[in-house]
Parts: sequence; structure tokens; C-alpha cells
Amino acid sequence: MILDAKDLIVGRLATVVAKKALLGEEVIIVNADKAIITGKPTVVKAKFKQSRNRTVPLKGPYIHRGADRLLRRKIRGMLPYKQEKGRKAFERIKCYIGIPPEFEGKNFETIEEANVKKLPNTHFTTLGEVSKHLGAKQ
Repeated sequence: MILDAKDLIVGRLATVVAKKALLGEEVIIVNADKAIITGKPTVVKAKFKQSRNRTVPLKGPYIHRGADRLLRRKIRGMLPYKQEKGRKAFERIKCYIGIPPEFEGKNFETIEEANVKKLPNTHFTTLGEVSKHLGAKQ
């Protein structure tokens, strides 16, 4: 299953992806940098920055800056990753920034119940903007 994360809410996307991976399906997510996080952009960016600054650089926990890694971490939180079935499911999930050449021209699926059009307001930011704020390479 190849999912296009453009204009999809991260939490709602993550629940569906986690369930599919637990059921044994290989899940590939493209355009991870265009996924949406709800909330006022300044507050969202400040929370991510705070969680990154709270760590000890040499001891962890290590918080990634890239949009694809941030999305994988959110999905991991919805898996029993300390158990064998959760680790196997997490290995079946791949996230990419943009569309890699091997997936060009393929049909992408989307999740209608996770679309940003379901939001009652316009307070949101993308994972790409958050990762740029954290200092990720572009």
C-alpha cells in the first residue's frame, strides 16, 4: 500500500498506518513533509523545539529533525514497539520526503477521514515547516 500524506492529519494517518502494519501489510508513505499537524503554528513548533531541547545530546532520547523521521516516530507511538509484533510492524513502515523515483507514476492511495478538509478551523502547519524550524537539512 502506497499512501500520499499530502494534506493528511498526522495523528489520523498514523492510526490507520499502525493498524495496517500490525495486520501484516507493507505500508509506504510518500510526501511526508506535506503532512499536517493541527494547532497554531507557533505553538506546534515551540512544543517540538522544547521536546528536542529537553534531551541530553550524548545520552538521549534522540529526537530526529527530518519530516520523514518525525512521522515514523509518531506512528511508532501507536505500535507496541517493545514487543516482537510491534517491531515487525514498525519495520514494514517506510516514509519518504517527496516522491522517490521508484514510485513515480504509481497510484497513490489517500485516507479521506484523515484529510485536512475535516478541520473546523485553519490552524495547522506541515511537518516540513516543523522540521525546517528544528534545523533539518533541506
